[in-house]
Amino acid sequence: MAGELFGITGVTGAIGGRVARSLVGAGLRVRCVVRDRTTAPDLDAEIAEASDYGDAEAFQKAMEGVSALFLVSGREHPERLRQHLTAVDAAVAAGVGRIVYLSFLGAAPDATFTLARQHYATEGHIRAAGVPFTFLRSSLYLDYMPFLASAEGIIAGPAGSGRFAPVARDDIADTVFTVLTTQGHDGRTYDNTGGATMSMEEVARELGKVAGRQVRYVDQTIEQAWESRRPSGAPDWEIEGWISSYVAIANGELDVVAATVPRLTGHSAMTLPEFLDRYPESYSHLLRG
Repeated sequence: MAGELFGITGVTGAIGGRVARSLVGAGLRVRCVVRDRTTAPDLDAEIAEASDYGDAEAFQKAMEGVSALFLVSGREHPERLRQHLTAVDAAVAAGVGRIVYLSFLGAAPDATFTLARQHYATEGHIRAAGVPFTFLRSSLYLDYMPFLASAEGIIAGPAGSGRFAPVARDDIADTVFTVLTTQGHDGRTYDNTGGATMSMEEVARELGKVAGRQVRYVDQTIEQAWESRRPSGAPDWEIEGWISSYVAIANGELDVVAATVPRLTGHSAMTLPEFLDRYPESYSHLLRG
């Protein structure tokens, strides 16, 4: 890996930022791709600007000389898939040697979770581009579990009694670091999950333990889920994404436990109690008084 230049996107976020810091800490060459260089992390790394993945010219320029690209999926946007495909084409045109793409568990053309369909299409475009690739299909983020609960202590959604194994962004970043810095991952697709499945009721129970109050899960119908979320003012495509993630759990599409984290990082996947102990600020909205 000596002499390689790693292009890292999403560096202002939890995963891309941690990957960039780990690579720099290991003495490797890094180019951080940001929308605005004033937001770039304070690292001994190159900085390149691209307003978004849809800016083909800027993204291609940012990719010049990059050996390996870590492509974090873009922000939720009605044109997100088009932006993904544009970024892939720009990276290939710039001569990027390989792409490590952060995808989603169960990515498929008929996936219930709407964003999983976009991930599947992005994977297909990368495959067709002919460059070496690795796909990390991650489950829902463990980090988001506290934020599923309202300040009133209610998690509401149509997940039924379905089970899933959310994975910490810290653990995802560690697997990305391994994939980028070791051999044998080209052409591989890894499912990235927590170490055990849980239900939404169990998520609520764990949150209640640390918050010192009752947190409960309310199983909604799809109609109830839409009615409760429309007042947010979010566009329909975004609300559909939120709701379909719950329905994917109910349908069993996320009922997967993979050994990727321990196998690639050498440590076990973080549990929800461990995450809450490490990041108590994540559930501060549930603390009374």
